[in-house]
Amino acid sequence: MHQQIDKIEYLPAGGNDPNYFDPKEAWYPVSYIADLDRTKPTAFTLLDQDLVIWWDQNTWRTFADRCPHRLARLSEGRIADDGLIECPYHGWAFSGDGQCDRIPQQPEGGTAHTSPRACVKSYATTTAQGLLFVYLGGNAQQVKVPIIDALERSPDEWVLLNTFRDLPYDASTLLENVLDSSHLPFTHHKSVGNRANAAPVELELGQSGKAGFTGIWAEGPRKGTLGKQDTVFIAPNMMWHDLTSKQFGVTMTVVYATPMRKGECRLFARFPFQFSSKIPKFLIKLTPQWYSHISQNAILEDDQIFLHHQERYLELQKDNFAKAYYLPTKADLFVTEYRKWLTQFKADPFAGQGLPPAQSKTMLLDRFHSHTIHCQSCRTALKNIQRLKLLIMGFGAIALIAALVLSLKYLVALVIPLVLISWLVLSNLEQKFYYGQEIPARNK
Repeated sequence: MHQQIDKIEYLPAGGNDPNYFDPKEAWYPVSYIADLDRTKPTAFTLLDQDLVIWWDQNTWRTFADRCPHRLARLSEGRIADDGLIECPYHGWAFSGDGQCDRIPQQPEGGTAHTSPRACVKSYATTTAQGLLFVYLGGNAQQVKVPIIDALERSPDEWVLLNTFRDLPYDASTLLENVLDSSHLPFTHHKSVGNRANAAPVELELGQSGKAGFTGIWAEGPRKGTLGKQDTVFIAPNMMWHDLTSKQFGVTMTVVYATPMRKGECRLFARFPFQFSSKIPKFLIKLTPQWYSHISQNAILEDDQIFLHHQERYLELQKDNFAKAYYLPTKADLFVTEYRKWLTQFKADPFAGQGLPPAQSKTMLLDRFHSHTIHCQSCRTALKNIQRLKLLIMGFGAIALIAALVLSLKYLVALVIPLVLISWLVLSNLEQKFYYGQEIPARNK
């Protein structure tokens, strides 16, 4: 006799109210798994909730980042020798379900640690397609995790490029921007676009509702030479463009916009490719991830500064996009539909909150705190570059001393310029992990 397994009846993201999208009733990616450190806690803010992410021996956990004792941040603590997360303030330790395991100040035989008040709030956490997702609401088990369906069906057929960055503007501003393909030839001229390819963009809307919408650009980019482009928005935080061309194969641009707090979000950008030729796949696999991230950060900075100020101008119009924006062409159809979705379903997670003060250009171009420090590949590459610089300078010093002692003038002429050039090249590369270019490629 076989046991019957009931199929899960999934609930829609956003809750059951047909007129309201609850931002907490959805899964959000918070980190690539590869960028998390199992040996120490990691802090993250999601929907204004400060969280701590930590490895509980065989799974990832997410807690509220507050010890119930004196509200110290658990992310400043450590993973104790027994695998529990330990508060840095007084050493209270908690198991994976949020239960308090021990209070060092408690006399032997005490039971204060068993009180519900000693527990830490725990949130649902899961992994999918290399990402860690967190759910702040109450329906986690019944809401689907937003994933790339095509990648799930045939993972071995795709080449996948990934990047992420903490951006100084709202998730809604990010989604509005990436839904708008018509800005690519101008904003990203000389990076991934070309002004010469600008043309009318005749977008058509497909299905639309609380769960998101679909659309199509029949002609597609580059004046129709690459074929049609399909667009999907999955509420509240995921979208993709799917472009199929005879020349290159299938190209997808997938974006998750994770809202951290008002005026700040984390972008997860994923680029699955199916190439017609094996050569691009080979070259991509040869390219270090950190090197790709340098280029991708530069592309993000193409529009980062004006988007940061754009949403402040919109706020002055009381976020009334129809009044603030002049949208006379079908190129803005997806932007309009997304803004209508935000309004119709009251989906802004920070409604009523004001934006923080505008940042300086220097702050907006910061790469170290918005990416490098959180990226395992870039952190490692930066450390290696800095070590190599020290080795080169040490070698140069030894060569110079040897040349002076032994009167080997040719050694000075050959080695010292080589050392200086190598040091300058590495210094220039090192700088790319800290700060972006003030003049974008389109204006050079």
